[in-house]
Amino acid sequence: MKKKSIVIGLALSCAIILSSGKAYAEDPLRAAPVATRLAAGLEGASGSTIGPGRALYVTEGAAGRISRVDTHTGEITTFASGLPKSIIGIGGVIDVAFIGKTAYALVTLVGEDVGGSDVVGIYRVDGPDSFTVVADIGEFATQNPPDTDFSVPTGLQYALEPYGDGFLVTDGHHNRVLRVALDGEVTELIAFDNTVPTGLAVSGDEVYMAEAGPLPHSPQDGKVVSFAPESLTVAEVASGASMLVDVEFGIGRHLYALSQGDWPGSGDPGSPALPNTGELVEVNGDNAFTVITEGLDQPTSLEFIGNTAYVVTLSGEVWRIDRVTRPPYGVAR
Repeated sequence: MKKKSIVIGLALSCAIILSSGKAYAEDPLRAAPVATRLAAGLEGASGSTIGPGRALYVTEGAAGRISRVDTHTGEITTFASGLPKSIIGIGGVIDVAFIGKTAYALVTLVGEDVGGSDVVGIYRVDGPDSFTVVADIGEFATQNPPDTDFSVPTGLQYALEPYGDGFLVTDGHHNRVLRVALDGEVTELIAFDNTVPTGLAVSGDEVYMAEAGPLPHSPQDGKVVSFAPESLTVAEVASGASMLVDVEFGIGRHLYALSQGDWPGSGDPGSPALPNTGELVEVNGDNAFTVITEGLDQPTSLEFIGNTAYVVTLSGEVWRIDRVTRPPYGVAR
């Protein structure tokens, strides 16, 4: 069977300005966004969220840890440790989200089907080193396999997004979105062909989702789509960026996506993009993308506070990108 591709993809440094998008470069009256390395040293960094104290919380799959990154100073402190670690290079604790002040961690690729012995699912963080499994997604996935081809029965869950009385979870290997209640009930919300769903964002009842696309991760297959759970009619919002791994709303409800970059063209499914080819892009009025910042090194997740973007990279860095939105570029959603 074919494997589905999914990319999982300390001290304050001096400011480093990456290449800005053409839209800014062509208008000398508009200051370009400035990218600064805020933090480094994270291990197997993947998912992130803005949580209590307006800090950035980042999952470290290689360490089985969630770290708190101060968005002003870049100081890194351990928020929770002792979560399952990655076994095959990707996976382990892969994303984090808060409901109120309570953190929930998404854990993947740690079950018996990949040589592990931990539960694949959502863990509630009860303390610095204590957790409760609230949903066994691996068991659901095994008992309810997808219609598309797969090789890992428990799937490869990627993103965790609060929604209603629980969460939405993307599975980039089983090509679907799951709805997970806090009482542990798991249901399939919507299924796709081989599109490799990744990041999620929510606006009201509307769900926005990034798609990395199947191998060879051509730019035309990198898309942001939207759907309403009650209708399950999928609409294409924008396309044209390689290996999209996240989607988020910025200031003014402008919609942004994170491209990990150009796929090498060879290697195993799940191989990261070429170094320094990642981009922060904005959805524009032509249902395409405007490049905001390019030259990012294998980014994995994106968050916003006001007009500042925070990008986590596979190498364990956090980049702060200031002055992201400059009208008239972009489309408010």
